[in-house]
Amino acid sequence: MDAITLLKQDHKTVKGLFAQFDKAGDSAYQRKRELVDKIIEELSIHAAIEEQLFYPAARQAVEEAEDNVLESLEEHHVVKWILSELEGMDPKAERFTAKVTVLKENVLHHAEEEETDLFPKVRGAVGRKALQELGDQMEKAKKIVPSRPHPKAPDTPPANLVAGPTAGLADKARAAIRGRGKSTGPKSRAS
Repeated sequence: MDAITLLKQDHKTVKGLFAQFDKAGDSAYQRKRELVDKIIEELSIHAAIEEQLFYPAARQAVEEAEDNVLESLEEHHVVKWILSELEGMDPKAERFTAKVTVLKENVLHHAEEEETDLFPKVRGAVGRKALQELGDQMEKAKKIVPSRPHPKAPDTPPANLVAGPTAGLADKARAAIRGRGKSTGPKSRAS
């Protein structure tokens, strides 16, 4: 699958998880925790593959993409901080749902901007074969990039190309120790 299709699929998955969260009952704390944990994982992986692979390719291929990429990096930074706060927050906490709502608003805004502005520019400037190859690289990278937020970690090459896989390994070890491991079930049935 090409890079843009893969990223749009990720957007759809996360939108579906937010919809499930919104439909969960006020006292469905366990379900909300599970959904937020999956949102954290999906967004952490998505941000990492964009930062390591897609944004550098966009910057190289599309001169006018620079502002879009820089804004996207800042949006990722804000989202990672919110994710890191949600990661340890009790779903019964007074501000848990409000924090998820703010996260959702930020993520939906970010996805909309990418899909309407950045992605068309990149698709117009990068050939189908190159987008396919980039998509293949991004799919492979999903297995080694961080699955948790690391808001203080570097988000641009070359530093993120070293820090990302290292953090990814640490995340997987942490999950294994806690007995959670990376989810292997089907993606959300969102839509």
